[in-house]
Amino acid sequence: MHPVITRAPTARPYPASYAVTAEFYDILQADQDEKRVRHLYGREVAKARLGVLDIGAGTGRVTLMSLAESQVDVHAVEPARAMRTSLLTRLAALPAQQRERVTVHPHALDEAALSAVADVAVCHNTVACLPPAAREVLWPAIGAALVPGGSLFLQLPPALLPARDVVRLLPEKRVGEHLYGGRMTMTATGYRIRTRVDYWVRSAKGVLREHTETFWMWPASRARITGDLERHGFVPLPGHDAPGLLAVTLPARW
Repeated sequence: MHPVITRAPTARPYPASYAVTAEFYDILQADQDEKRVRHLYGREVAKARLGVLDIGAGTGRVTLMSLAESQVDVHAVEPARAMRTSLLTRLAALPAQQRERVTVHPHALDEAALSAVADVAVCHNTVACLPPAAREVLWPAIGAALVPGGSLFLQLPPALLPARDVVRLLPEKRVGEHLYGGRMTMTATGYRIRTRVDYWVRSAKGVLREHTETFWMWPASRARITGDLERHGFVPLPGHDAPGLLAVTLPARW
């Protein structure tokens, strides 16, 4: 999830987010997420002819997939320092030909002020944790970063508040003598969803470390997000009806 915060924000995520989660995300969730992003966006990214915009790049699953599936420049937008550090470490290990095609922007998209740099934009695992005011700033920034005729592929937030607490265990992974694990608990709190993630590291002798971080999410229906984007010039892109995914395009201006 993006971003991790310790209290509900009123406008945008904080750069200090992910201070704990950055350590655990790749080992506990990235393998599954890599398969998901390739399934959801790989075919569309491969069609890019100008550039790919990765909004909320995190540790780089969409960014790396875009470098592998396309030959265009990639713009990775990630304001959280901890996640950006993991992303840059991963990019440093790439061949120079790939590394030189990606630019990492350490700001929110509206602060990066990108103009007509991409014809494909991906916003994965990000919008759910942006409050409505931050979403309203994001939509025109995406429109500015895309060229006319460009398309946005967006993972939708939850449509509704959970009726009861939802608990999800993250599959444990072994690293040498230590076992890494986590648990995610989603709770309706007013008009938001409070998602608490508990992490732990265990050895044969017991628990070595425990950490907790909290996400806040703002539910919104597909119709609500579609309507918000339509007010900024986007229209639905036919032929894309995967659950949880919204595809829109910015028509060419005449």
